[in-house]
Amino acid sequence: MAHAISDECVKCGACAGTCPVEAISEGKDKYCVAPDVCIDCGACEDVCPTGAIKGE
Repeated sequence: MAHAISDECVKCGACAGTCPVEAISEGKDKYCVAPDVCIDCGACEDVCPTGAIKGE
């Protein structure tokens, strides 16, 4: 199951830089996870300063 980024995202970019498969990209209002690419490793969740990323 892929991780998802909630509206608490402040677009800091920390998550995108840690994703080993580059599944995270910048969206209009927040960063987004490509569920078909995400390997559910949790690296992004560990670095998010606002806790906006959760496993689904």
